[in-house]
Amino acid sequence: MSSWFKRKEKGIQTATEEKKDTPKGLWYKSPTGKIVESEVLAQNFYVSPEDDYHVRIGSKEYFEILFDDNKFKELDAKLTSKDPLKFVDTKKYSERLKAAEKKTGLKDAIRTGVGKSLGKDIVISCMDFAFIGGSMGSVVGEKIARAIDYSIKKKIPFLLISKSGGARMMEAALSLMQLAKTSAKLAQLSEAGIPYISLCTDPTTGGTTASYAMLGDINIAEPGALIGFAGPRVVKDTTGKDLPPGFQSAEFVKEHGFLDFIVHRKDLKTKVNQYIDLIQNNPIRK
Repeated sequence: MSSWFKRKEKGIQTATEEKKDTPKGLWYKSPTGKIVESEVLAQNFYVSPEDDYHVRIGSKEYFEILFDDNKFKELDAKLTSKDPLKFVDTKKYSERLKAAEKKTGLKDAIRTGVGKSLGKDIVISCMDFAFIGGSMGSVVGEKIARAIDYSIKKKIPFLLISKSGGARMMEAALSLMQLAKTSAKLAQLSEAGIPYISLCTDPTTGGTTASYAMLGDINIAEPGALIGFAGPRVVKDTTGKDLPPGFQSAEFVKEHGFLDFIVHRKDLKTKVNQYIDLIQNNPIRK
């Protein structure tokens, strides 16, 4: 029996020659207790083969999955926050920004790439939870606005992948302004007739949910993703009531009409392109 067939039997979707460059000897333990080698996890789109748990990943991994041959041009790569409010909590905001950049190698909590997906041009903005909890500040809003401008100018679809704890408190009102700013830009995208796909991943919460994450022409999510405004603990503490099973999971949100469908990560590239084909090649005629 070939090694490819053995891996396929276990649920691994990637052939041997397409393995990701992941260090050997490292292991991952899912919340359900399943242990999988990191190399095997990468081969399976960062989804635990035994329990189908979708591990949190960032823009690097999503770009690998969605762009053909992982080829893309990054937009506004050097855009950074400047700490205009001189915010201080347990440490200065400027110090937190430097620490986050050093830890992650990122300039802020979102990256935008332009490339081809199944041969079609697409703009993808993807949030990174590793950078200050994927919080939405002025840079996140500005990069989304510029990505939308690029989509309109080039007349190509826009995909936004949300993964965020909400608005960045260190930027106060400047952060909250991004809700209106990104929503207005998405209205311009809609007026231009350019498809917008919103993908909610774990977690998509706070101001992100209250703005661009729920404004897609089609709103989709990964299985089991936490999606909501306030988190389950906050809601329970506020209402004093027990919450329904699976409260704010992607499945719960879909059941209540806020999502169009849930997509497994291995099918993400195909499903996104199927939707684009549907919109661009088969327009609804009045």
